[in-house]
Amino acid sequence: MSLKVYGIPNCVTCKKATAWLKEKDIPYEFIDTKVNPPTESKISAWVTALTSKPMRNTSGGSYRALGEAKKDWTQAQWIEAFAQDAMLLKRPLFERDGEAVMVGFRAKEDEKMAKLA
Repeated sequence: MSLKVYGIPNCVTCKKATAWLKEKDIPYEFIDTKVNPPTESKISAWVTALTSKPMRNTSGGSYRALGEAKKDWTQAQWIEAFAQDAMLLKRPLFERDGEAVMVGFRAKEDEKMAKLA
């Protein structure tokens, strides 16, 4: 099984997630989305698996800069926005064997183990 963690190195939540994975001895590959932004087709697959709402980084400046129109956006509009600005994506996003399984790191311990271990 292959676990990929998408995020940015200086993100506190990404640091917590990777420390947790190391503590649990779970192998992973970290992908810096600033250096290697995900493709629109990859983002589309993530939205299919998770929907766009939990993937939105609502605390970021990029999100706030979108204005009020974002409230009525379709999934397709979100996919396009995520592809244009990876900072709109909540971090970290976890992909197991090519499929998005979780975004963010606030899940309960048993849920994290079930999805990531």
